[in-house]
Amino acid sequence: MRLGVFVQTPGHHVAGWRHPDAETKGWPNLGLMQHIAATAERAKFDMFFLGDGFATGYSEHPSTIGKFEPISLLSALAMGTKHLGLAATASTTYAEPYHVARGFASLDHISGGRAGWNVVTTAYAKSGAVFGRPHPPHAERYAMAEEFVQACRLLWDTWDADAFIGDKTSGKFVKPGSLHQPDFHGKYFTVTGGLNVPRAPQGHPVLIQAGSSGPGQALAARIADVVFTAQNDRREAAAFYDGLKAQVAGFGRDPAGVLVMPGVFPVVGRTEKEAREIFAELNSRIHTEQAFTVLSDRLGTDMSVYPLDAAVPELPETEHLKSRAALLIEMARRDKLTLRELYHRVAAARGHLLLVGSPTQIADVLEDWFKAGAADGFNVMPPFFPGQFDAFADQVVPILQERGLFRRDYTGGMLRDHLGLTNIGK
Repeated sequence: MRLGVFVQTPGHHVAGWRHPDAETKGWPNLGLMQHIAATAERAKFDMFFLGDGFATGYSEHPSTIGKFEPISLLSALAMGTKHLGLAATASTTYAEPYHVARGFASLDHISGGRAGWNVVTTAYAKSGAVFGRPHPPHAERYAMAEEFVQACRLLWDTWDADAFIGDKTSGKFVKPGSLHQPDFHGKYFTVTGGLNVPRAPQGHPVLIQAGSSGPGQALAARIADVVFTAQNDRREAAAFYDGLKAQVAGFGRDPAGVLVMPGVFPVVGRTEKEAREIFAELNSRIHTEQAFTVLSDRLGTDMSVYPLDAAVPELPETEHLKSRAALLIEMARRDKLTLRELYHRVAAARGHLLLVGSPTQIADVLEDWFKAGAADGFNVMPPFFPGQFDAFADQVVPILQERGLFRRDYTGGMLRDHLGLTNIGK
């Protein structure tokens, strides 16, 4: 089983920051990030997974209003860790291939081969306003993403692994014939110069892809090493898993080399009763405007205009988060949720697997999903930091280790080693 910690501080629950044990002082808090990374490495997690976004404002989710730039933060965390993978989100809609390729190649060097890039197309139109650009339609964003990744791969292949020889006798700093200048001309991006970063330790950083729509799955099947998905029903998760692996095989890739890691939102208590009390307290502190912003963002429609205690209404498809909106509507229909009940679930797990229970109960569900072929591992989304992540690391992980489901120690130094992936050599 693979495990990542999905870091959205001060917590994934929209009201997580209001829990008495949540850390909110000195924002943005480098010390808290260092604590999370140290805890994840102590628990032998595969990676520290950093979400990112551009929007800010009073009604945004607290984790997005004020935060560090990802590559800067992960480079700092690399100095205090030795094994933990360090992955971050970067947009293919609002960036240039050279900048992204350079940043992640540098991080891979700084960390000794532990970098991962979460390839996202940026779902929210309001993000475009920050850059003064119109927001492209859903299908076009995925076409741009495929070109963007292709360009980055060519940039990462600029230099051979043994290019920088520094031969003082011959006077050759770089080995002749080791430079491979990209000459890429796409519909959206053009790259005709090389990357001035030596070849990364992993060859290419690990590529993570988080889209679950049709275009998202197709992109993941072509380019991803890890697929981060939102699933909340085991049978549906298993169907997604099988379908994606079949697409991977269809592109001539080894399905075992593409790992599916759904998000899981665990509320950990020493007993089920205590866990439910923690969850109830979190829900009692929800700020209505922020929760509706999160719900409306996921559904692509202003949900504040609908009655809270009625059934979730029929909603039109938008150019927004297509797969997430469909997943949430399906969950609402399946579980016969009112809009208020859906609002509470989205304020917590945003459509991911929600588990409230004792360490053993949570470990039981993770084991069940893993053995049933619904997941290769999980991206853990604590409701607040550091307490709930500490509880998962100290109470749930040892159970998984005792059952032989998770490593007791690292056996390699690079993120590709942890994930069982091969380095991309040249």
